[in-house]
Amino acid sequence: GKEEWIKVSENTSLRVFIWKPNDKSLRELLPIVMVPGWGSVFEGWKPLLSEWTGKRPIIYIETREKSSAIFQTKMKIKDFHMDNFTNDIAEIIKSLDLKDDFHFFSSSLGSTILIDGLQSGLFSGKSSIFLAPNQRFKFPLWARILIKMPFPNFTLKWLIKTAIWGVERKVKEEGQKIRYRRTLLSQNFERIRLSARYLMKYSLPDNLSKVIIPCAIITADSDKLHGLKDVESIANRIPNAKMIQVPSNQYAHESDFLKEIEDFHASI
Repeated sequence: GKEEWIKVSENTSLRVFIWKPNDKSLRELLPIVMVPGWGSVFEGWKPLLSEWTGKRPIIYIETREKSSAIFQTKMKIKDFHMDNFTNDIAEIIKSLDLKDDFHFFSSSLGSTILIDGLQSGLFSGKSSIFLAPNQRFKFPLWARILIKMPFPNFTLKWLIKTAIWGVERKVKEEGQKIRYRRTLLSQNFERIRLSARYLMKYSLPDNLSKVIIPCAIITADSDKLHGLKDVESIANRIPNAKMIQVPSNQYAHESDFLKEIEDFHASI
């Protein structure tokens, strides 16, 4: 695969990975545009991607709160407003000249960004799979206080360690624990805090009637981090959505999950 930095605005460029299968006939298949979760690191998706990239073209977008993003000017909270996140996706689709000929696949914050952008008509696609989308971002009280306080940047590393402790108490699945620990330790702390300050106040619109492409919403009963009620509410508000239960959140990062993905694509 190749790695590109795509300019999405005057002062911001995002890292995008592009893979094409070795088999030339498979290169003709519609690509998958993949938008992972908040601060999500590529390693966590390796088991799924190492299999999937051999089967069809994949475009993996690292959103602007991740440490790979390049900012030319000093970052502010408004750099992490939802309309910037959605505009980034629209710019990358345009830059790669994808038209609407692709399928979306996303997780957590990535899903929230795509639902918001599809509702506001910024982009479209052939279909979309959302893993554990967030209606709103619920940070525990201790995290909200730490995010809001004007701590100097050197204390942020300590905050991240506290966050890891908080997540590990809540998450039951070992694979999910390892993934979040790795994710939290690899962050650009200032970006994570600035984006958290905005995301704390954000909520998906009540009306999702314009998200009209076929959608699958993946949910796992054992996933304590993404509230099942909120996920069900999102599924009910998207006209063409169906819920797909998987054994665990970790399962959705493994190569076995391709079966559910391919079944969904075959059904639309």
